[in-house]
Amino acid sequence: MNDKCEKYEGLFIFGNDANLAEHIKACPDCQKEQEQMDKVSALIAEVAPILRQKRKSGAKLKLACASVALLLFVSTLGVVNLNVDVRDTIMYGQTLTLEDYGLPVDSYGLISVN
Repeated sequence: MNDKCEKYEGLFIFGNDANLAEHIKACPDCQKEQEQMDKVSALIAEVAPILRQKRKSGAKLKLACASVALLLFVSTLGVVNLNVDVRDTIMYGQTLTLEDYGLPVDSYGLISVN
């Protein structure tokens, strides 16, 4: 009923190249299977450079984003560390008051109007 040869997969996976080549020469079903595999291999080889190029461009984009983030972090850290007023004013658990902003305040901490 089913006269189609099913040895190709077994020889391809478990056999060596010489046995597979000999069987392909003798079997027309396996020749068709080998032609299909060659077409798929050609398509993969054609697409491979495009995928490599996409990976490289993605890596360049990640590197650029990381560089910008690092530059932003370092510049912000430098401003906070070099500016003594900001460093002394902004501490953990401390809030800025009107006096910190340089506005005239009375003894209650409200803006004084003279």
